[in-house]
Parts: sequence; structure tokens; C-alpha cells
Amino acid sequence: MNLKPLNDRVLVKRLESEDKTAGGLYIPDTAKEKPSKGEVIAVGSGKVADDGKAIPMTVKAGDKVLFNKYAGTEIKIDGDEYLVMREDDILAIIA
Repeated sequence: MNLKPLNDRVLVKRLESEDKTAGGLYIPDTAKEKPSKGEVIAVGSGKVADDGKAIPMTVKAGDKVLFNKYAGTEIKIDGDEYLVMREDDILAIIA
């Protein structure tokens, strides 16, 4: 795969959700929600401000992030599902 997001966009691969609750109950596939955690695969060059100056990206490839539930556009590349979203849709970097 050779995909580079443009401007302030980020390519994210969702992390797998847990199959079991904290209480030990198993969750069937039909009841699972899509995870809102992912790993950054690629980032764009950054946003350009109104005065023409470049604003660098905060996230980088390899970061684990938390994002909005309905953020981004789902795409499929080589059978794998990814999300392309703006950096503004990312809520936090998981340390």
C-alpha cells in the first residue's frame, strides 16, 4: 500500500475491540460496537493557516489514538479496512 493523506488528514486502522466485558461476559459479534481506538498509519503534511504558514501535525505514524465514534471515511485497501479523517476528529493520543 502506498497511500499518503493530504493536508491535515490522517489514515487510521481501527484496533480490535474486546471480546469480553470487565465482568467476564463474552460479547457476540452482532452486539459489538465499532471501536473508537486506532493506530495512525500515515499522516498528511499539515494544515495551512490563513496567513499561509504551515501548521505541523500533532500525531505521527505509529501513535495509538482515540477518535470520534462516527469520524472519518471508511476505505478498504488490499482487504483491510481503514479510516481517513481530519486531525480535528482525533480526541487524544493514547500513551
